[in-house]
Amino acid sequence: MQQFLPVSKKDMKERGIGQLDFVYVCGDAYVDHPSFGAAIICRILELHGYSVGIIPQPDWKDDNSINILGEPRLGFFVSAGNMDSMVNHYSVSKHHREYDNYSPGGKPNLRPDYATIVYCNLIRHTYKTKPIIIGGIEASLRRLAHYDYWSNKVRRSILLDSGADIISYGMGERSVVEIADCLASGMDVKDITYIDGTVFKTRDKAFTEDGIILPSFEEIKADKKIYAKSFYTQYENTDAFTAKKLVETYDGAMFVVQNPPQKPLTRQEMDDVYAIEYMRAYHPMYEKDGGIPAIKEVKFSLISNRGCFGGCNFCALTFHQGRIIQSRSQESIIDEAKLITQDPEFKGYIHDVGGPTANFRNPSCKKQLEKGVCTNRQCLFPTKCPNLQVDHKDYVQLLTKLRKLPKVKKVFVRSGVRFDYVMYDKDDTFLKDLCKYHISGQLKVAPEHISNNVLSYLGKPDISVYNAFCDKYAKINKQLGLKQYLVPYLMSSHPGSTLDDAIALAEYLRDHHLSPEQVQDFYPTPSTISTTMYYTEIDPRDMKPVYVCKNPHEKAMQRALIQYKRPENYDLVKEALVKAGREDLIGFGENCLIPPRKIKGKDFSKKPGDKKPVNKTGSNQSKKSNGKNVRPTENKKNKKTANERTKNRRRK
Repeated sequence: MQQFLPVSKKDMKERGIGQLDFVYVCGDAYVDHPSFGAAIICRILELHGYSVGIIPQPDWKDDNSINILGEPRLGFFVSAGNMDSMVNHYSVSKHHREYDNYSPGGKPNLRPDYATIVYCNLIRHTYKTKPIIIGGIEASLRRLAHYDYWSNKVRRSILLDSGADIISYGMGERSVVEIADCLASGMDVKDITYIDGTVFKTRDKAFTEDGIILPSFEEIKADKKIYAKSFYTQYENTDAFTAKKLVETYDGAMFVVQNPPQKPLTRQEMDDVYAIEYMRAYHPMYEKDGGIPAIKEVKFSLISNRGCFGGCNFCALTFHQGRIIQSRSQESIIDEAKLITQDPEFKGYIHDVGGPTANFRNPSCKKQLEKGVCTNRQCLFPTKCPNLQVDHKDYVQLLTKLRKLPKVKKVFVRSGVRFDYVMYDKDDTFLKDLCKYHISGQLKVAPEHISNNVLSYLGKPDISVYNAFCDKYAKINKQLGLKQYLVPYLMSSHPGSTLDDAIALAEYLRDHHLSPEQVQDFYPTPSTISTTMYYTEIDPRDMKPVYVCKNPHEKAMQRALIQYKRPENYDLVKEALVKAGREDLIGFGENCLIPPRKIKGKDFSKKPGDKKPVNKTGSNQSKKSNGKNVRPTENKKNKKTANERTKNRRRK
């Protein structure tokens, strides 16, 4: 019978374990579910015959917290958790978050800032020479020198600041087993220098001879142009088939060496990862605290794929999972679905079937599994690659089979749907099925912006593609007799976005009767093209200057323009319009965004012809939309009806 991994000496004793092979230290609470990286890595090691215990969220102020399982025979694995600890802790405005989905009861502050570094230093206090392998999203995206938004400086490779021996970057299922086998064979950790998907440090210059020598840390710290060039060299070497070894020098004597990425998992290997018998729950020790919030959404969700060829510049997936799609077989996913339907808490709803991009189930073209992805060409941006193979048949079949399972009432698709990929499919079956069976009232999509200037920096398609998708979505819903809406995700202050671009977005929202409830300011996280633009004010793709909004007040204006109807944003919106010379948008006319003045007790965000008064958030939507930002499927008809009502009132 499967059990949770040992979290105490008592657990070890009950399992007859005198000394563990490995101890895994994690910044998240312990959840034994395949949506949590720690669970996958620990279970993979266990599957290969290694005993593993886990220390979740140790007290970093207490040296003894790292010793509760004793000294491991072979070494420590360390991860900050499913998120970078700084993203977990801070909003884009650098305010401390008050809730942590990955901690008991959502309690914050149970892990330190820069958790990977702190945990490794904690281990080193007691175990001076014991091997330490770091991994997870934090270590993966900080594996070479990187701009750190929270300290506003360029930091060294996390391998040096942590004192760890090796980084297992990317998803890590293969590399951690290879590392474990090397250590078990008696090999010194300093000699493990050849495994794909790893980064090591050395003073031996011989290891640098067959690699690309990047600018030194001192050079990229001193010159933003050099930083941008170095980053783009790294970006061009993220594909497992074409990437070269990369070498970064520190103080002229220390070398941080990145081996090429691990090859993508085969479908059988993906199936094997998810066929492991996980407990599929958080550890019982958290019951008294109310459990772990993060399990709620994933407990009845199914991971279909990993990797993404979408190529959004603000996304770190290229650096972590890569651009080649790896997917599970239909049989594997259906077997897992049958398993979750047996859970006493299952109410008939599968919450999601997807991954980074729900409707990517296959590599974008046939050559990728032999030759890798193109180094200097994207599959979807700026336009569709001629070699792109668009096919939703496999995904449609999978969703159909899941719908027919006993006890399943509805199967939702809540992972992001790449709308441009949908538009390139000549067969509308997927979109029709999506509307008919797999959403409930609204579909979330991510155009991010409407200005083609900004979209080019985001790595997103021309706005005409999104508009065409909106029209097709509305048409299909009308054919099905459904009133369903689109909820667009929008981003403010992305590099390249000027005040004029933000105003253009506000006008688009006005014209399409949208009132976004949520807006995301651009967040400069490690190892993305967009973050490099933010720091250097240079586009690393062509080395041309790019405008970057860094002033907090201007950022507030850009954000306020997206929610221009909200009374509390009036002053910022008016200031922005005046500054941009767009006073034509201040007034009572049909095209105006705000009135020329505020009168106490009056909200002038209500336009002539609106049927109902706006609510307190300034959105003008029906009760049926539940306050969500929506796009009605028949905007023109609604507008016409409203105009007719206005004319009738005037006649009276």
